[in-house]
Parts: sequence; C-alpha cells; structure tokens
Amino acid sequence: MDLKAPSQFKPQLYLHEFYTDLDKQEVAVNGDVDTLKLHEDTPPHKAPACGSARYCLAFLSSYGFFVVYALRVNLSVAMVDMLNSTHTHTHTHSNHSGSVCPLHDLPTTHHNNKASVYDWDAQTQGWILGAFFYGYIFTQISGGYLAGNFGAKWVLGLGILGASSLTLLTPVVADLGAGYLIALRVLEGVSQGVSFPSIFAMWSNWAPPLERSRLLTITFIGAQLGTVVCLPLSGQICFYLGWPYVFYITGVLGLLWFILWSALIFSSPDTHPRISAQERLYISNSLKNELSPTAKQIPWCSIVKSVPLWAIVVAHFSYNWTFYSLLTLLPTYMNVILGFSIQKNGILSALPYMGCAVTAVLSGQVVDYLRESCLYRTVVVRKCATLMGMIGPAVFLVATGYTGCNYIMAVAFLTISTTLGGISMAGFSINHLDIAPSYAGILQGITNSFATIPGMVGPVIARALTQHNTIGEWRTVFYIAAAINLLGSMVFTVFGQGTVQPWAVLAPPPHEDSASQ
Repeated sequence: MDLKAPSQFKPQLYLHEFYTDLDKQEVAVNGDVDTLKLHEDTPPHKAPACGSARYCLAFLSSYGFFVVYALRVNLSVAMVDMLNSTHTHTHTHSNHSGSVCPLHDLPTTHHNNKASVYDWDAQTQGWILGAFFYGYIFTQISGGYLAGNFGAKWVLGLGILGASSLTLLTPVVADLGAGYLIALRVLEGVSQGVSFPSIFAMWSNWAPPLERSRLLTITFIGAQLGTVVCLPLSGQICFYLGWPYVFYITGVLGLLWFILWSALIFSSPDTHPRISAQERLYISNSLKNELSPTAKQIPWCSIVKSVPLWAIVVAHFSYNWTFYSLLTLLPTYMNVILGFSIQKNGILSALPYMGCAVTAVLSGQVVDYLRESCLYRTVVVRKCATLMGMIGPAVFLVATGYTGCNYIMAVAFLTISTTLGGISMAGFSINHLDIAPSYAGILQGITNSFATIPGMVGPVIARALTQHNTIGEWRTVFYIAAAINLLGSMVFTVFGQGTVQPWAVLAPPPHEDSASQ
C-alpha cells in the first residue's frame, strides 16, 4: 500500500475527488444535475465553451442581429437608386446625381434600372429614413416586460419574423406612395423594437458574470456584420438586379433565421432539453447571488431614481446620435459629396462598420480578461471602454469635415471613427447586466427608448441642414454628432457604476471580490 508522506497529504484534494466521483454517479443514475445538492455552496466550476448551449445562443443571436441590421440599413443604400435623378439634377451614369466632388469609377457594365423611381425631395427622404424609429421607440419598454414575463425566445423571434415579412412588401408599398412607405417602416420599427430588450432579458438568464463581455459582444457583432455585408451587397444588388431585390433577399434571410431560432434556442438553461448538466449547474451557480427571486415585481420607483441607469441613458443616446446619423446618411454622403457610384458606395460605406465589428469582439475579450485575470473592477473597465469608444470617434468625425474632396482621407477618418466606436460595446452598452441583471431587459428598453430618439430626429435634422449638399453643411452635421458624443462619455464616466444595485435584488448582494466588482 502506497502511503503519502504527511507533508504531501492534501485532504481537500481527496475530498474534491470523492465528491467528483459522487457527482458522476448521481448524474449517471438520475441524468440531471438538478438533483445534485453537494456543490450548492461551492464556487461554480467553469463549463467548457466548445459545443455549449450558451455559445450556441451567442452565435445564433448574432445571426439574428445580422438580420436586424440588414433589414434596417437596406433602405439607406436602396434609397440612392430609388430616386429619380433627373428630378433635381442632370442625369449622369449610375445615379451620380451632381456630386460636389469629381465623380469616381463610372460604370462600364450595364446598370439594371428597370425598377420604379420616385420624385422624393430631401425632406421626404429624411422622413422615410427616420420613420423606422418612430415605431421602434414604442416597443422598447414593453418588449423588455414581455420578454421577462412570457419568454425572451418568442418575443425576439416573432419580432424579427414580423419585420422580415414586412420587408418583403417594401417594393409593392413604395409604388403606392411615400406615405405608405413611411407607414410600413413605422410597422417594421414596432416589430424590431423588442429585439434589444429581449436579448438582454435572455442573457440575464444565460450569461455568467465573468463571461458577459465575451458573450454579448459576440451577439452584437452580428449588428455590425449585418451592416458590413448589407451595405456593399445592397449596392451590387441594386446595380445588377434592381433595388427591389435588396428587400426580397434580406427578408428571406430573416425567415430562415426564425426557423433555426425556433428549433435550437430556449429562454433559460432550465428549459433547455439538450444542455449539459455541468453547464446548467455552472450558469445557475454563477447567477444565484445576482438574480432577484421577485424579478416579476418590478421596482419602478427605484429604477426611475437610479443614477447609474440615467448615466447609461445619456451615454446610449449620445452614442446612437452618431451611429444612426452615419447608418442612415453615409451612403448619401458618399454619393452627393464624394461622388461614388451605387456599386462603390455600398462597399465604402461598409468599411467603417467592418472595423467596428472587429474592435467590438476584441474589446469584449480584453475587458473580461482584465476583470477575470487582472482583477480590475467592472466599473473601471466599463468607463475606460466608454471613453475610448466615444471620444475617439468624435475627434475623427470632426476631422472628416475638413478633408474636402480628398476621398481617401474622408473614408479613412470615417472608418477610424466608427472602428473606435466598437470599443464602447464592452462599456456602457452592456452595463445594464452589471447593475440589475434581473431587470436587464426592462433597463435596456428604457435606455433604448431614449437612444431611439436620435434615429427619429437625426436624419431629419441632418437632411434639413444639408439641403444644398455642401461640404460646410455636412461639417456642421459632424460637429453636432461629435459634441453629443463627448457629453455622453463624460456623464457616464462621472455617474456610471459596475455593481448590482440594492434595489435589483431582494436583499443587498453579498460582498463581491474585486474580479466581479
């Protein structure tokens, strides 16, 4: 018999092995880790990421937000081709309607222009581009409430399904008139308004605290990729097939996503039939001190009085002013100022969002590494990410206004500006889950309601300021966006928090170590 020396004897190791064996036997007999009570009070052991249910949710929700943003930006590019260029300008090749700067790359191949075109002035264009957000704002808070009470899976799924179905009707409705198209875009906004509150409600049940930045940035990279892919693809589709096919193709992508989402995703680990016992226990133990047992009793008064929440509101509003202004108007700027054709327009408009997607994922990895391995407090890394993701874009956005007709510098500065904005995805954007995970869907609905206002008024104001499409007019648009960005970053830096708020749990949460603060 081999006896260990007393100095080598480690009773905790033998106890761990003993309990591990018991765990395996219990799972083998019962097939469900919910019957295990041995480790309820021990720190959760991390479940592998590969093949896990939580990462399946991350990637499929990323595909969902790919669809969400493809449906949102398709009109921005298609609008360039939907307009009757002879109505306000002398007709030129490929819808190059009288740009300020010299024209680039006149097409040598046939431009499919058999689809209908419309005589919409700048004001009408602004209302059409902004109409989506008038519907979008109405289902923010209600979306979070519905997701928390009836299951985030179906609220999100049916919302995107509805928006996809309405998108397929766009070419028919556009022929009926601008008013009908505005109404359709409002309805699309109503359908999509539940998307962000629902996914936050979903992740409140699925995301272990020290994996939040990783998992949520994977989800939200889909939004950037939807923009990156849809902008250039829409330009090519408009040129070779005609603008109606932009809406047909993106609508079908949404229908395919809904089929996968319905079959593979579940609202919580407890309702997932295929999740491993180890992963279910890991997630539930990770969240047991953060989720409120009375989550359905929403503390509205405490929420409204929460200063950290209002800090997120201001940051979210400020960031979205710049984001939505560029999202809806960048193709127009590329066309009427820099003189790019419909083919190149989409490709160049997508470059900024490609960089944003990369930095969003990288920042999520870095932030969670700093919290988990370097023991940085959550509030510190969230504020640093927000500052870098909002001040940097403001600087380069202003610089864009002074590039004149140097299209290389203009595209470079716009790309750097939006790329740096991706860092904020690991900052204020996911702070809702830090301060109140049980009510993250409701909080996201509140902040996104305010953050939708820039999408409603931003394009209208911008088009009102750029009626003559001069470089000086667009410079004013960039200055306004940069100033609002700076304001938001300062407010969040002063008032933001990184710990669960007392009102968000039944009782004040126990002391957290520095890695989770």
